[in-house]
Formats: sequence, C-alpha cells, structure tokens
Amino acid sequence: MRMKYLSRFFVLFILTLSIVPRSADAYIDRNTAVLRVLNKAAGKTQVVRIPVGNTIKIEKLDITVRACKQSDPFDAENHFSFVEVFNNSDQIFGGWMNRNEPGNNPMESPDWDIWLNGCED
Repeated sequence: MRMKYLSRFFVLFILTLSIVPRSADAYIDRNTAVLRVLNKAAGKTQVVRIPVGNTIKIEKLDITVRACKQSDPFDAENHFSFVEVFNNSDQIFGGWMNRNEPGNNPMESPDWDIWLNGCED
C-alpha cells in the first residue's frame, strides 16, 4: 500500500515538473562590443571598441556591430554580438559571435581573425 502511494506521488511529481513553465533566457542589451582583431600578415593584434550600429575601418576591413548582448547575470556570464565584416566591400563574415565559445562561429580568413572579448555599456 505504501509503495502504491509513493509511485502515485512520483508520477504526479514528474507531471508537475513537465507542466511548470520554464523562464526564457534573458539577455541584457549592451552599447559597445569589444573585439580583438588579429592581422596575420603583420603578426599584431589590437583590441577595438565599437558602439552598436557603428562601423570602424581597420586597414582594408570595415567592421560593423549590429547588436551586443550579455546573458542574464544570474546565469553563467556570456556575451554575444552580431558582427558584419567587409574586405574591400566584399562581405567576408556576418553572424553571431560568442565570447565563451569562439570556435562555434569564428571570423577567420587567410589574413584576419576576429574574436569577441565582451560587451560593455
């Protein structure tokens, strides 16, 4: 009899967990993306701060930041940025960069690498 109540309690507990809505991931919009740019030919890196919606020119590259977001402060800290990169008016990259996992969607070319260092206000 005790086992019967325990099994019913367990089933109800599992059903309750599956019905309770989970909170959506929350992101905080930030105003500036901090990128590290590597010029492979010259062997030098530089850190640049680009305000969201702006474009900067580094030698032949035009780098535009469309968005920069930080994960919810109550989760593990991570930053994401939507970046477009043009080389002499040819787009060589367009997509989201992830600070914690830069290998998922890197901006790599024969001459340049770009990584997201973070987002700031």
